[in-house]
This record gives sequence, C-alpha cells and structure tokens, in this order.
Amino acid sequence: MYSIFVWNTLFQMKYKRILLKLSGEALVGDKSGGIDPEILIKYSNEIKKIYDKGVEIAIVIGGGNIYRGFNNEFKIDRVQGDYMGMLATLINGLALQNTLENIGIPTRLQSAINVNKVAEPYIKRKALRHLDKKRIVIFSAGTGNPYFTTDSAAVLRAIEIEADVILKGTRVDGIYNEDPNKNSDAFKFEKITFKEAISKGLKIMDTTAFTLSHENKLPIIVFDMNQENNLLKVLNGKNVGTLVNL
Repeated sequence: MYSIFVWNTLFQMKYKRILLKLSGEALVGDKSGGIDPEILIKYSNEIKKIYDKGVEIAIVIGGGNIYRGFNNEFKIDRVQGDYMGMLATLINGLALQNTLENIGIPTRLQSAINVNKVAEPYIKRKALRHLDKKRIVIFSAGTGNPYFTTDSAAVLRAIEIEADVILKGTRVDGIYNEDPNKNSDAFKFEKITFKEAISKGLKIMDTTAFTLSHENKLPIIVFDMNQENNLLKVLNGKNVGTLVNL
C-alpha cells in the first residue's frame, strides 16, 4: 500500500521520475575487470534510499567493464563490437536486477534486442506501467542498434518515459574544465548550460546524446555515485555534482 507518508516524502523530493545512467566501468571497483560484488551491493543500497522515498527509477547501465577488455586485444568489426557491448549491458543489467531484488526491490529488465529467456522486450507502455507500479526498470542492450552509445540510449529512454532528469553517476564529483586526475588546478562547474558545455568542448556525453538532451530540454546532473548518500542528496535538491541545463 502506497502510504500517505510516502506521498508526503515524495512531495519533498525534487524529482519524481529519474533516469539513472551508470557506467559499466564503475562496476569493476578495484578489480581488473568484470563485476565487483561490493560495488553492485553499494549501488543497490544507494538506489534503495531513493526508492523508499517513492521516486520512480529507470536505469541504463553501460558494458565497459566487460567489453572494453576485448577491444584492445582483437581487431573486431565496429558493428560486431557494438553488439558485444549490448550483450555486456545485459549481463550487467541481470546482475543489478538480482542485487536489487535481493534487498526487496521489485525490478524489471527490458532489452532493446530480443532475448526473451532473460529479459522483456523494450515496450514503452510496459515500461511506464512498471514505473507506475513502483518497479524499477533497467533498460539494457542500448538502443538495439550499432553506432549508438549507452549515453544515447539513456537520453532516448529518458525522453520516452518522460523522466524529469538524467542522473549520470560516475567516479568523478562533477564536470571540470580539465581532467582533475591530471591537473590539481582543474575547475569544477556547479552549473553550466548546454551551449557553454559545447563551446568549451566538455566531454559529458557523446554528441548525439548531448544534442538530444539539449533539444528536448532534459537536464543532466553529473555526480559521484561512489560517495555515500550522494544520490539521495541530488534528489533532495542539494548542491551535488554539476547541473547541465538550458
């Protein structure tokens, strides 16, 4: 039963429906590749904090922890490689689904390619129905087409489900004018417009994804997913990470 308490709590949240974009590479943790179970559990617990507040959550997760390990070793055709990447996102999606359900969160995994044995096919109306029923929806296999990144898939799905914002969880605490790992004097932006980000050549998402987000007036918040309670702080409207908006 969706209690009055939850509705009142949701009223205090800045966003009602979000698309959380997670990097597959972040799942590696301290390992050389694959999935670090501790990172998966940590992320799931952070997601549960906002789920318990009544926020409707969709997730897109990359596959860089699995696919990019092959990328430098073999001369793989671009299209073939992109399909490998889609399968990698499915693996990560299954792992995240299992971890979320282990802590009591109903979750549905949808795929842009046909793998009926392990995931539902992506159907917009079905995804919206799951969100209405307070299930987390994980979108896997990108857009189902080669040459499109999971960033593009995240923006596309966010637009389709009418999300209020894209939250891009990374290992960096926002957007900088330079790489903070290489330059200690790098400057962090608290807020920046799409036009400013483009003019400064900041690499936030690939050009297709960024342009699509801009044209549809869909804000993006880039934040450090590894910092405890950061996701909850973003939903509470705290000044965390970097906001990209009109």
